[in-house]
Amino acid sequence: MSKCDITQNIQSVNKPFLPLSKPSISEDEIAEVADVLRSGWITTGAKNAELEQLVCDITGAQYAVALSSATAGMHLLLRALGIGPGDEVITPSMTWVSTANQIELCGATPVFVDVNRDTLMVEADMIEPLITERTRLIVPVHYAGASLDLAPLRQLAEKHGIPLVEDAAHAIGTRYGDQAIGGSGTAIFSFHPIKNITTGEGGMFCTDDGQLAEKIRQLRFHGLGVDAFDRETQGRAPQAEVLTPGYKYNLPDMNAVLGIGQLKRLNELNNRRAEIAALYSELLSEIDEIKPLQLPDYEMTHCWHLYIIRLDIESTAMSRDDFMQALKERQVGTGLHFRATHTQKYYREKYTEPMALPETEWNSERICSLPLYPDMTDDDVRRVVDTIRQVITGAG
Repeated sequence: MSKCDITQNIQSVNKPFLPLSKPSISEDEIAEVADVLRSGWITTGAKNAELEQLVCDITGAQYAVALSSATAGMHLLLRALGIGPGDEVITPSMTWVSTANQIELCGATPVFVDVNRDTLMVEADMIEPLITERTRLIVPVHYAGASLDLAPLRQLAEKHGIPLVEDAAHAIGTRYGDQAIGGSGTAIFSFHPIKNITTGEGGMFCTDDGQLAEKIRQLRFHGLGVDAFDRETQGRAPQAEVLTPGYKYNLPDMNAVLGIGQLKRLNELNNRRAEIAALYSELLSEIDEIKPLQLPDYEMTHCWHLYIIRLDIESTAMSRDDFMQALKERQVGTGLHFRATHTQKYYREKYTEPMALPETEWNSERICSLPLYPDMTDDDVRRVVDTIRQVITGAG
């Protein structure tokens, strides 16, 4: 190693670690959480109702049900639709494992569909050949903050009489044409700390189906026929009875109040994310070995949950995992969104028949998420790109 290499390595180590993501939480939001903690009512209550209404106001949804996670929303959906053994659910493998896990846990079979190589999203013509008489649900994913092409997906679902539910975990603030995601149909959002806004942990189930919303609301809290929280008495309504066996997926008010503050800043937070993404795209255009995801060719508004690149592993003679490790050694965090579900140990051992998922598998070996959060500076972005260049060229 040359003296220059040693100097560059020391400089990298001496810099503070730049994480993949960090929630942007204001002092006002912290104060609001503290007020709830002092109030004497910290579980599901008035702040939940306020959060649900605010989500309806922002997205245009008719009904919104706050939950402890988006995964909880998927579990309750499958339960509400009565999906179980013998049923099939079509969903991409190129996503986090929680959807497939919930399908497995209810006894149904996930049918994995391939994705577009450059957007990582499913398209209607990819799904239709997989539909059988056992198909009970289609769950496509809005990816990294971009919107699915919903019109053909909805037409396909209507043609076959199959429910379509959008995995919108990445898509708070995303728009399809002039409509916010969640504004029609059924969509499930995540408010995990890595997402564009957070409730610490949490999610939101949005739908224009009143009966489905009521079923989800019952199932989230023990199957009670009315809300556990009586807004007049600040306690549990005595007439609440269990109408069906339910679960415990309600969101505490101390989480909900954080989400209220975050949602009020949604445009501000997403606008900064868009600025960071634009700078990444400009700077990375000079590095041939890096290929960011492409924007869809239909009208939509990206909320930039993630900035995902693909590494040219052939020209660099470097695996994606080694690339991520090299960035980490230089104090730059990255993420993997995602290692394809069907390649995970449980799924590859259970479903041993070869799957026709070439674009999913190609991307699963190459994708990497770069740091992206509102409090990043432009200099942070330049540092990430400079470090990528050093790793690829072997300079330092």
